[in-house]
Amino acid sequence: MREITYRDALNEAIAEEMERDNDVYLMGEDVGVFGGTFGVSRGLIEQFGPKRIRTTPVSEAIIAGAAVGSAITGMRPIAEIMFIDFATIASDQIINQAAKICYMFGGKTAVPVVFRTQGGGGRSWAAQHSQSLEAWYTHIPGLIVIMPSTPYDAKGLLKTAIRDNNPVMFIEHKQLYNTKGQVPEEEYTVPIGKAKIVREGKDITLIATSFMVIKCMEAAEELKNSDIDVEIVDPRTLVPLDREIIKTSVKKTGSALVVQEACRRMGFGSEIVRALIEDCFDYLDSPPQVLGAEEVPIPFSHILENFTLPQTEDIIKKVKEIL
Repeated sequence: MREITYRDALNEAIAEEMERDNDVYLMGEDVGVFGGTFGVSRGLIEQFGPKRIRTTPVSEAIIAGAAVGSAITGMRPIAEIMFIDFATIASDQIINQAAKICYMFGGKTAVPVVFRTQGGGGRSWAAQHSQSLEAWYTHIPGLIVIMPSTPYDAKGLLKTAIRDNNPVMFIEHKQLYNTKGQVPEEEYTVPIGKAKIVREGKDITLIATSFMVIKCMEAAEELKNSDIDVEIVDPRTLVPLDREIIKTSVKKTGSALVVQEACRRMGFGSEIVRALIEDCFDYLDSPPQVLGAEEVPIPFSHILENFTLPQTEDIIKKVKEIL
């Protein structure tokens, strides 16, 4: 199977869905000739033209509002919001409109929109361009929230999200765009709401999303030297959350650590811990814990940023403490 980057996997997903369905289009800042801030839409304007690859004003409220409006009238927009930090400007359109319209109209209209955005730190882009705000959106009934960690999942889940009739927050990570992974040339999709076991083990379960899956894999390789066998579960979608696979893994290992890049307080990791307490309390040998970022704005300094965000050595230390 060929290896391609996370960026190219997303590009292929968009192109394939636009070829399959003429109602699908992409909109956002610099997505046209420039090819997107992170290069995801390179070449698409030459393939589909400016009517379907629409460069917008620098206004997240306009992007989200126009996307919701066109979705209601039958289109399937992919609205790129450059940074999840800037999605705060589009909060009314995403939270009060997209997430609620189907319910408030008694199911008579759908809102099939995908809000593609990216979060996370690691590039010294400071406090307003490095946040992990996924927990905000998981709290809103009516929104699907997806956080793929591999090129395979990024492509398959984006294709599924575009076809879904519900609004989707599709959260990428700036550190993943250049990572490579195996992706089939033939068409495939990945189901929403299905977690996967990234690595099998017997001593402890690490539950991680997005870039933290990479960090957990690095930690697992190091922990082998201490005869600690780590299992890693990637939920892939936060809403809906696949509690069954998480429960099955933790029942086997007896211990759990949730690793999130967001700050520890009130992050989505707390929701996973709640699920563990409800679903497999009797199988736990120790309290499930959450490892997250320090509770400060993300620093510009690379050294301070690394100190603030969870690193491989932090995961190793926490696993040893738990065990």
